[in-house]
Amino acid sequence: MYDMNKEKILDLIIIGAGPIGLACGIEASGNSLEYLIIEKGCLVNSIFHYPTNMTFFSTSDKIEIGGIPFVSHGIKPTRREALEYYRRVCDSYKLNVNTYEIVSGIIKSKNIFKVTTDKRVYRARKIIVATGYYDNPNLIGVPGENLSKVKHYFDEPHPYAYHNTAVVGAGNSAIDVALELFRIGADVTMIIREPEIKSSIKYWVKPDIENRIKEGSIKAFFNSEIIEIKKSKIKIKTPSGIIELKNDFVFLMTGYHPDFKFLKKIKIGIDKNNVPVYDRKTFESNIKGVYLAGVICGGKNTDKFFIENSIGHSKTIVKQIVSQLKDHSSL
Repeated sequence: MYDMNKEKILDLIIIGAGPIGLACGIEASGNSLEYLIIEKGCLVNSIFHYPTNMTFFSTSDKIEIGGIPFVSHGIKPTRREALEYYRRVCDSYKLNVNTYEIVSGIIKSKNIFKVTTDKRVYRARKIIVATGYYDNPNLIGVPGENLSKVKHYFDEPHPYAYHNTAVVGAGNSAIDVALELFRIGADVTMIIREPEIKSSIKYWVKPDIENRIKEGSIKAFFNSEIIEIKKSKIKIKTPSGIIELKNDFVFLMTGYHPDFKFLKKIKIGIDKNNVPVYDRKTFESNIKGVYLAGVICGGKNTDKFFIENSIGHSKTIVKQIVSQLKDHSSL
């Protein structure tokens, strides 16, 4: 737990301790900025909540930060390896991180930001919001979506063995869930809005799911959608009409989005395409002194930014901040 004098004004507060938030902290440390990273959950909270057996799409070298090598046992690193790696990064750089602390508000007054959390109030000259999107699932808005059998996250397959399960979605997460459920003996039905499996599916997984569907061991309804979830059944609208299936668990792998409520609360604009307002060159938002970093920049377009193509945001943003703070100190 990082502590500080109540009267101290930090150069920078970073909200979010995911890989990009940590990268921002590394850059801040390297530029001798007084900074603090605040995270509402555990370190790299989103990765922690990935499926237990998940393997990354990228190779380990693509998601390295701070010049610290990420060596994995396989070509693609696992969730467990990533958790260990980012802990090692945090330890190596002695990053100032407060976990399990929730930011509730940010108010700007005379170029100083007052950041309120559930534990205390901080003051800082600059803010970076790097909160990602994984904490906010996209809802499908059908009756029964609030039932306890409906899951927006997948942990591990074992609890669902021998049950009737439905997986909604056609992206990588949905495919991984369907295959894991199939392999432990669950009865799996996929409900997919599109006419086919997405072309963006991981190349080593796509033949597997296509073959399972073709042989009928995983049932799939294309051009279809769930219209109601009941205690022991689901109702599906298909091209052939409405049907009902027995069901014990529903996995809504329908994607996630940034915390728009929080962004609006701190006065960051959201455009008509549900993308936060920021300068594409500097990453500064419509609020001077508040920057956006990482996948949050894509808004609802969560396929635009990943760890590997967002790490560079940290260098760009901190360079801007250092330049501005130097200009201010010279006045």
